[in-house]
Amino acid sequence: MEKPKAVVLVSGGLDSTTCLAMARARGFELYALTLFYGQRHRVELKAARKVARVYGVKKHLELEVPLAAIGGSALTDSRIKVPKQRSPREMGKGIPPTYVPARNTVFLSLALAWAETLGSQDIFIGVNALDYSGYPDCRPEFIRAFERLARLATRKGVEGKWKLKIHTPLLRMSKSQIIKAGLKLGIRYGLTHSCYDPLPKGRPCGRCDSCLLRAKGFREAGRKDPLGA
Repeated sequence: MEKPKAVVLVSGGLDSTTCLAMARARGFELYALTLFYGQRHRVELKAARKVARVYGVKKHLELEVPLAAIGGSALTDSRIKVPKQRSPREMGKGIPPTYVPARNTVFLSLALAWAETLGSQDIFIGVNALDYSGYPDCRPEFIRAFERLARLATRKGVEGKWKLKIHTPLLRMSKSQIIKAGLKLGIRYGLTHSCYDPLPKGRPCGRCDSCLLRAKGFREAGRKDPLGA
């Protein structure tokens, strides 16, 4: 029996890798989509390639989207500092400067275009509404709204031949729950990269929000982070 196709957004990070493994466990044929958008942590692209090879994706598509030209984020503009050593309480206040304007809207639009071309009705994205991320485009209401948009904005949707589903298996999970679920699936988290502001040789800084949340997740899961950050 032919497997259903799924487009999976793969950044090379802990969350997207877990999401990819979950899609495979659900029996989907995997089509990985990775975006280079001018992020300062471009080392994650190497991680994405490694992850895609390990999980035997049918095709790994890498696209360049120059969001750095727009700016407005600490991840794409070197003039904006990446927050360091923030407490969970500080992380939970407002939208952080690492928010990239409209990033997930752009990413899902590209995934949508590829899914329609492939004849796939399934897109996986590793968004998470917990653990203090504060990003507006990681909320469940955004995902549901995009699904409605997709059905209105595509030929197959208008013709009634297609009902897109955006899968967000990590949406309500804490970082430790994500890690535990991934370990059960045999994920080698040493392949992944999470740091927003890596050191010159690509090692994690250990102090940005992403590094701190990752460390907290492994600590609460009772496991050691293979990256040693």
